[in-house]
Amino acid sequence: MASAATERSASPRVGTVADRLETIGAGEFDRDRLRRPGVVVVAFLADWCPFCQALRPELPKVATGSAYTVVIADVSSEQSPLWHDFGIEVVPTLVVFKDGAPVFRADGIPGRGLRSSDLQAAVRSATAAARPTPSRTRA
Repeated sequence: MASAATERSASPRVGTVADRLETIGAGEFDRDRLRRPGVVVVAFLADWCPFCQALRPELPKVATGSAYTVVIADVSSEQSPLWHDFGIEVVPTLVVFKDGAPVFRADGIPGRGLRSSDLQAAVRSATAAARPTPSRTRA
């Protein structure tokens, strides 16, 4: 049986919005960050996109108290390599990564953006992905 200290160290750390929300530009985007163990929700947003501006205030709420990191990736320049690198055709786009692999994606709909249900689905996916998997032991 695992001790309480072992169980605590195995669970993901829950953080404040300051711990869990980052805003970065294309030049600062660290692909190695996505390959590290853990869960990262990336919101690809552009300043010129009204749907992105509507989504932006919701992201700190999503990050607060979460066991995953939320990254706002600024793709305001259509010359940003992130458009090609992540196959973005419409913003906003949300992608949830676990241990570097995408496990969920919601692409905006032209002229409509994302629905609140898309953000809720991303949060559910990230929360589920951040849960520690029970270790299997042989008896």
